Amino acid sequence: MKKLALTVTVLASLGLAACGGATEEADTNATNLEVTTENAVEDVSVAENAANVADNALDNAADAASNGAEAATNAM
Repeated sequence: MKKLALTVTVLASLGLAACGGATEEADTNATNLEVTTENAVEDVSVAENAANVADNALDNAADAASNGAEAATNAM
């Protein structure tokens, strides 16, 4: 009977240890997901800034072309 009780106790302990490992893995996965999300948000912010810079460059180029055309017209 003692052997059976000992076996049940050992198996129960192993089961609890396995649950603890699963919890640690879930915590690690949650932390990794949080870091990944933060990096994605930062990447989107960088992309938005790059798009704004490109938009401003296009506006400046259009203004320069317009000014050049106006100057050419006035020079005639």
